[in-house]
Amino acid sequence: MAYQEEQTELRNQIWKIADKVRGAIDGWDFKQYVLGALFYRFISENLTEYINNGDSDWDYATHEEKIDDSVRADIVKEKGYFIESKDLFCNVVKTAHTNPNLNTDLRKIFDDIEGSAVGTASESDFKGLFADFDTRSNRLGADVADRNKILTHVLTGIAAFKFGDFKNSSIDIFGDAYEFLISNYAANAGKSGGEFFTPQHVSKLLVCLALSGLDTPDMQEEPLCIYDPACGSGSLLLQAKKQMGGGAHT
Repeated sequence: MAYQEEQTELRNQIWKIADKVRGAIDGWDFKQYVLGALFYRFISENLTEYINNGDSDWDYATHEEKIDDSVRADIVKEKGYFIESKDLFCNVVKTAHTNPNLNTDLRKIFDDIEGSAVGTASESDFKGLFADFDTRSNRLGADVADRNKILTHVLTGIAAFKFGDFKNSSIDIFGDAYEFLISNYAANAGKSGGEFFTPQHVSKLLVCLALSGLDTPDMQEEPLCIYDPACGSGSLLLQAKKQMGGGAHT
């Protein structure tokens, strides 16, 4: 799927999710839940791919036996986190419509993901990662049934994204989603986050200008370091990484 098609597909799908939850949660909260669910799917698929290790005859997502503690420790050391197979995004989505405990189950899953990193080098990276994805908030609904309904709409909407592997997508899925959500929903909710977000096309232009003339042999002897002390969403850093490929430390 070409860049423009993927971007349009992403925005259309976010719009469909918004249409499902219209009036239930405001734009700023909607942004948090969409991005949180998108990231939950990403780390689930990323971990599954790593554990499967290219074995087409075995799939961690359908593996029911408990992973050995020593193997789990190795996985956390390499990936920074761990998710039980039953708690993977794809498996939670399968039963979301019929799970009366969806909101509390999700909270426990998120707590377990963050907890899997405790005591490791990645603890600070995962601490509070899903803090803004409050599955028990009254903002989702007055009772559990209403909250589960909204959560189901968000999860199934994210599951409907058809991009294949995240890493093979021609667009910056998180960056594009963030930009679209900020410009269309956060501003309408009276939030100021959009005032500080640099659109991707502006970031790309700035990076190209900054890197202009740095492709000479002398400049290629050492990896280029990119530093943005006010990175915010990281738009400039992401564009720098794209433009420089593996030759830049950001």
